[in-house]
Amino acid sequence: MWGIIPAAGAGSRIQPLAFSKELLPVGSRGQGSEERPRAVSEYLVERMILGGAQKLCFVISPGKSDIVEYYGSGAWGADIAYVVQPNPSGLCDAIFRAAVLIPQTESVVIGLPDTIWSPANALSSLPADILSFLLFPVQHPELFDAVVMDEAGYVTEIAVKRPNAASNWIWGAIKMPGTIFHALHRLWLQPERRDEYFGTLVNAWIAQGGHAVGIRVGEQYVDVGTLNGYRSAVRLLDDFGEGYFNASMLGKASADVNGRG
Repeated sequence: MWGIIPAAGAGSRIQPLAFSKELLPVGSRGQGSEERPRAVSEYLVERMILGGAQKLCFVISPGKSDIVEYYGSGAWGADIAYVVQPNPSGLCDAIFRAAVLIPQTESVVIGLPDTIWSPANALSSLPADILSFLLFPVQHPELFDAVVMDEAGYVTEIAVKRPNAASNWIWGAIKMPGTIFHALHRLWLQPERRDEYFGTLVNAWIAQGGHAVGIRVGEQYVDVGTLNGYRSAVRLLDDFGEGYFNASMLGKASADVNGRG
């Protein structure tokens, strides 16, 4: 299974930083007998690996070589590839930059590297044979992509940053078969589309007869892309005991992110 990590954004809401926002230190991890700061994107990397991803693809902008330097070619046993989004053209464009790497026969998970959520193993709850969304309850769904579902759990609409959304459940991660990933890519390539937001593309997919499900197993969700979000993330990690991390949690002896020592 592939994990796609769109990390090409400028991070304007939390600038100025001297590094990519995905490397913002939040919490810590063990490295041998020492404790080191932990980059915010490590939480998503950890969750993807716990959810079954063996290969990860970071989608970066041309100026984000520090992410390559930080992660190198692997993390906790998973291989890492990088593709470049030349211009900031939205989430769909970033996600589908990875299409050249994804075979039809493999599943795909997608998450946002400036978010932290619990439980850490929630991706394992998503089915692999359908487009599925990992959902989290929030107080302000109008700031996110709210997922509206019918009684059977099928998605009827994604309300993209809409006031008075009909649901307070938002998506925090996505899983789907490679066949659906490429079908969505073909839909997005149609001249009348080129959606910026993944939610509007999914709405078009559903309108054409496609199916998606929402899985309400998420508990807590924080967007670390703002200063207030950063503060909330620090409190959240303290609440559920992830302020300190050791890579042995993933079954790998080394606590170094890329295993290079």
